[in-house]
Amino acid sequence: GQTVAVTAGSRGIAKIAEIIKATIDHLKTLGAVPFIVPAMGSHGGGTAEGQVEILHGYGVTEEYCGCPIRASMETVIVCQTKEGFPVHFDKFAHAADHVLVVGRVKPHTGFVGDIESGLMKMMLIGLGKHTGAIIYHRAIQDYSFPQIVRSVAGEVISKCRIVAGLGIVENEQDKTAKIQAVLPEELEDREKELLVLAKRWIPRLPLIE
Repeated sequence: GQTVAVTAGSRGIAKIAEIIKATIDHLKTLGAVPFIVPAMGSHGGGTAEGQVEILHGYGVTEEYCGCPIRASMETVIVCQTKEGFPVHFDKFAHAADHVLVVGRVKPHTGFVGDIESGLMKMMLIGLGKHTGAIIYHRAIQDYSFPQIVRSVAGEVISKCRIVAGLGIVENEQDKTAKIQAVLPEELEDREKELLVLAKRWIPRLPLIE
């Protein structure tokens, strides 16, 4: 009978509708009451309707997944980070008994590190909605992005009832290569490992001497 918010992002992920549906079906076998929340920052024109439309374009619909999609751009301020900026979190996800973060782990196009684009980034940019995304992108002027990710994600994990992560890694053909469930206390370490695989499996140009 406990509610579980399952995240769905705006990045193109192979078979994402099937992955989310399978996740929803599994949660139902445990007696949970799952629902989907868009976790995509300011994408979709920064509106709830636009974000639902993006999900529909990927085949993630209420009818197919068998649960509601609860979309809003409203957030709850969970706390302040040690750096001094507020932590915003999707209001529907915040009201749930648990949050399951589903997303692809992959290299980021704008920065390089041991944590780039993945579950931890989704916990602050995706679930922070438009307001959170603006705050964190401005904070880059004073702090490195890895520091912001670790600081905000750490607060989210400790205060927002994250029950698990589901990391997806694709191969050089943009097909699903690995799906790994991760405990919240292991999110950072496991995401580092998945990023190593993601970088190893990205397509490369053959060079002939």
